[in-house]
Amino acid sequence: GHIVRNWKVRWFVLLQDKLLYYKIEGGKKEPSPKGRILLDGCTITCPCLEYENRPLLIKLKTKTNTDYFLECCSREERDSWALDITGAIHAGHPVQVQELHRMKNSFKLLDNISLYDIVQRMYDSSTGIKLTRNLDQGNRYKETFTGSALVDWLISNSFAVSRFEAVTLASMLMDENFIRPVGTRSTEAMRFSDPSEKFLDDSTALYMFAENGKKNTGSKEEVQFNISELSGTIVKQGFLVKQGHKRKNWKVRRFVLRADPAFLHYYDPTKEENKPVGGFSLRGCLVSALEDNGVPAGVKGNVQGNLFKIITKNDIHYYIQASSKAERVQWIEAIKPLT
Repeated sequence: GHIVRNWKVRWFVLLQDKLLYYKIEGGKKEPSPKGRILLDGCTITCPCLEYENRPLLIKLKTKTNTDYFLECCSREERDSWALDITGAIHAGHPVQVQELHRMKNSFKLLDNISLYDIVQRMYDSSTGIKLTRNLDQGNRYKETFTGSALVDWLISNSFAVSRFEAVTLASMLMDENFIRPVGTRSTEAMRFSDPSEKFLDDSTALYMFAENGKKNTGSKEEVQFNISELSGTIVKQGFLVKQGHKRKNWKVRRFVLRADPAFLHYYDPTKEENKPVGGFSLRGCLVSALEDNGVPAGVKGNVQGNLFKIITKNDIHYYIQASSKAERVQWIEAIKPLT
């Protein structure tokens, strides 16, 4: 919200000169828009790193200086929305839009390498990146590395073949909240530079692993368990409507499907912390579509259709609504091979 800073799920529709957003009730958008963002004179910031626990943000500032923060489900979705919104803002300047397309497609991560794999290699005590103490304007930082050191490490470990590719890859690590800037040089670059210059290949720019600055919220065993669950490759993610186990009410949740290990986690998009509120292993699960003519036993409340069910090996039943039949089919087809 641009007045009360809470987070709400909204359905967005991009038109030529404006961005409309709608409330979602029972898995469907309401007929009339809740509000609109006029794109004439807007400036867009992507990625926007003003919220540490929300790395997938787009920021829109209108010509009346109203800020809108929009969170997406994935890096790909965020970049796609940012590109299309920028195209609408600069509709009369096709050269700028072409340059955005060129930058977006200039570097792709190898299919067999994930950002998580790179970070795990960075942590390795013998072959990972060397961590040092650094002093910056009176502030002492533990376990940091410089921008140029990370670029050198990415090239030497064959994750990139040039410094340009390494900077792009390091920017992706920062976008996805694996690393974060510390100290004056790097934080100022993040706030005031162009998107292509937010990560600095510089020996005076300091960075650290993002989790180093966070407080531990549980035991070592619990943290390790969570890391194991969340370490799989993301296969699919998006917003679905899930029935609660106790109150049987329907709520919008952001679902993330991972493989190796196979887990389905769901997140509350209104919460500040980007942590799952639930999830389960897919091994031994059964997933199937439910017919739209009639409400099956175990389902209560406002059911709009496009319903499917997942039964875990412990016989826990999850009822989930997709926004369309096509989306339901896509989710079922993505889940089945992982069961």
